[in-house]
Amino acid sequence: MFTNAIVRTPCKKMVKGITTANEGLPDYQTALIQHKIYTDALKSCGLEITTLPPIDKYPDSTFVEDAALLTPVCGIVMRPGVQSRRKETQSIKRVISDFYEDIEEIKVPGTVEGGDVMMVDSHYFIGLSDRTNQEGAEQLINLLNKYGLTASTIKLKKGLHLKSEAAYLGHNNLVVSIQFYEEPDFKKFNLLKITEKERYAANCVWINNRVLVPKGYPESKETIVNAGYEVIEFDMSEFKKLDGGISCLSLRF
Repeated sequence: MFTNAIVRTPCKKMVKGITTANEGLPDYQTALIQHKIYTDALKSCGLEITTLPPIDKYPDSTFVEDAALLTPVCGIVMRPGVQSRRKETQSIKRVISDFYEDIEEIKVPGTVEGGDVMMVDSHYFIGLSDRTNQEGAEQLINLLNKYGLTASTIKLKKGLHLKSEAAYLGHNNLVVSIQFYEEPDFKKFNLLKITEKERYAANCVWINNRVLVPKGYPESKETIVNAGYEVIEFDMSEFKKLDGGISCLSLRF
């Protein structure tokens, strides 16, 4: 059960954030409204929220999930795969030190982004992507093993991060995009399959038996509701323009 979340208010320079979406520039004021609604949704799930101020020199810094992994027993500071995002981790490390005695870090030449790390109970699946390399994954596996946790890697065929394509909802239910329909490591799960046309909805978040989903993906919503979950949906349009999904906007622990 999660009790806390860390979020960061979007900065005005978010319009200069990294993107491959080709959906135009985000509108800052709309993004602020959507972020507030997102934060309120986290609160409605019973989480205590730590809201960090915007940092204009880091356009992508609202996507705090990439900067750290917060486990039940330790915090691990990531090393993002994109140079422009690496200094974001400095402020995150200071914040998580208020919650964790044990804090580890991914070192050069490893790269790992939190969006590539999916927690399934005490096991962690690590996506090998353009942002997370083999060296970083191996470091992370060793750090998790140090604290009695297990981990393994999954190779992405497409998509920004592993959690852009898959989300664990507890109770052995795993939301997956089409690239993971036949993934051998996921055969043990009850797969909730997201169609290619609604692929963005594969990035959803399970928090204390509720599931946060992006608005505008009715088939995906129905699939999740039919699996027995209460769903909270809201508009993510401005963050989608920056390749961002629901999980990207918070660190939940």
